[in-house]
Amino acid sequence: MKFSDQNVAFLDRPGSRYENVKAYILDKINSGTWLPTQRVPSETELVKELGVSRMTVHRAMRELTEEGVLMRAQGVGTFVARNRPTSALIEVRDIADEIRHLGHEYGNRIVKMEAVKAPHDIALGMSVPTGASLFHSVMVHLENGIPVQLENRYVNPEVAPDYLVQDYSNRSPHDYLVTILPVTETENVIHAIHPDDVMQDRLEISENEPCILIIRRNWTGGTVATYNKFIYPGSRFTLNNRYRLDERPRPPL
Repeated sequence: MKFSDQNVAFLDRPGSRYENVKAYILDKINSGTWLPTQRVPSETELVKELGVSRMTVHRAMRELTEEGVLMRAQGVGTFVARNRPTSALIEVRDIADEIRHLGHEYGNRIVKMEAVKAPHDIALGMSVPTGASLFHSVMVHLENGIPVQLENRYVNPEVAPDYLVQDYSNRSPHDYLVTILPVTETENVIHAIHPDDVMQDRLEISENEPCILIIRRNWTGGTVATYNKFIYPGSRFTLNNRYRLDERPRPPL
């Protein structure tokens, strides 16, 4: 990449060098040159492009990350923070936020928090070899003490190495992961199911309670970061989506 006149203009502004680098990055984002969830040039690339020290670029990118403008994924890169992660069908929302938004009390029960070898079906879903190291958590989310979601989550440790050591006593894994991972793509598959004995026990429901199963995969760049199964008792969950038809393509009838 060449040192352009635009770069010179930004770096010649009054103020410290790192603040001018921040202004340069912000201009790229605000102008739409760098879009939400897009991977931005590395520190090394920016050093070459802007002709400044690595320390200057590092400070600028670190502060923009702390301010929520950029998001870094260890071993993957730095991305423009997303406006709001959504799938084509439903919003990707935090169960804890949904419960608190209703003015209700959020709680959870941690069933498992462990490192495992990837079972064959999960390995296929996460595009990793069977037996690869993964993090696995099972958690029941509570609304006013009542189970409303059974979460079964697999996490790629390469993108979230500290996943297992977080304190989830009053927060969800989703709440932690969105602070460290730029979700660049999401897939949701929805099924209606009958709960097995384990689901009935953990959700405190009868065998006749219909349930909704959402299988969700989240990507960070080209890496499947998480593979999740969310099970909701049908009587305690409503799937809702609303949008203007002039804002999105008309759905097939």
